[in-house]
Amino acid sequence: MAELARLRIDVAPEALDVLEGILAMYVPYGWEEGQGEQGRARCIVHSGHQGFCAELAETVRHQMPDAFVQLDTVEELNWVEVWKEFFTPVQGGEHFLVLAPWMEKERAETTRIPIVIEPKMAFGTGHHPTTALCLDAISLLFAEGHIAPGMSFFDLGTGSGILGLGAAKLGLVGEGVDIDGPSIINALENREINGLTEQQFQLRQGGVELASGAYHLITANILAEPLKFMAPNIVNRLARQETFGLLPPLPHERQFGCLVLSGLLVTQADAVEAAYTSLGLPPARRLVGGEWAALIFMS
Repeated sequence: MAELARLRIDVAPEALDVLEGILAMYVPYGWEEGQGEQGRARCIVHSGHQGFCAELAETVRHQMPDAFVQLDTVEELNWVEVWKEFFTPVQGGEHFLVLAPWMEKERAETTRIPIVIEPKMAFGTGHHPTTALCLDAISLLFAEGHIAPGMSFFDLGTGSGILGLGAAKLGLVGEGVDIDGPSIINALENREINGLTEQQFQLRQGGVELASGAYHLITANILAEPLKFMAPNIVNRLARQETFGLLPPLPHERQFGCLVLSGLLVTQADAVEAAYTSLGLPPARRLVGGEWAALIFMS
């Protein structure tokens, strides 16, 4: 049976918030929390990539010298069977319901748009608050008429493809990119499960450099620092009055765009918003779920 890397981190209870902040930056797919030895709090990260856990271990040791950090391996579980026990449907705004492939009854009965995701480790299933916030934002923009069928979208850091699937099922046409090859494989699988075509939702491995033209909707559920770093390139690909004549014309009469950013702690939202307003975007609308936030910009 295949093995997974397992990183166990024990910290004093009063340091748990700091550790959670670090993990939120580097492990967007989540981690386990429990009780460690001698009254300490414990977080456990699993990954199919040994190198990822090794680098994360060094990051934690550097930023939290008092943490107890242990890296080892465990046998990989049958994650589909595990998810069957714990997976629950996730609502996204007014329009979406995220389901697993075996939830045929829920799919038949829902009046919402089903987004079917094959649950696998490290790929978005909609259960992480930032993914749910992005689905909320897309649904809100559609309900308010800011995005509509026939418009274009670009999903940066697509992961499982969940946000692009939602946009495509609303009738938009676009593409998703991710620097992680296994993510694209999973997204392709989910595109097929959802009955969408390459013409509706194209998927490629890479980053924002693969964007072509301007887009009515850009979504990026990544992390705060990459979002700040990529701000000029992202804004340059958002449909705006300034892009007329500089980028290929949009295949729709609407010539302005919407930008949805997440992967952010509430405490990081101001700095990310500032990076984009400094490039000429107006102040963002903000959706908040617990300690997480999503920003919605209108160009």
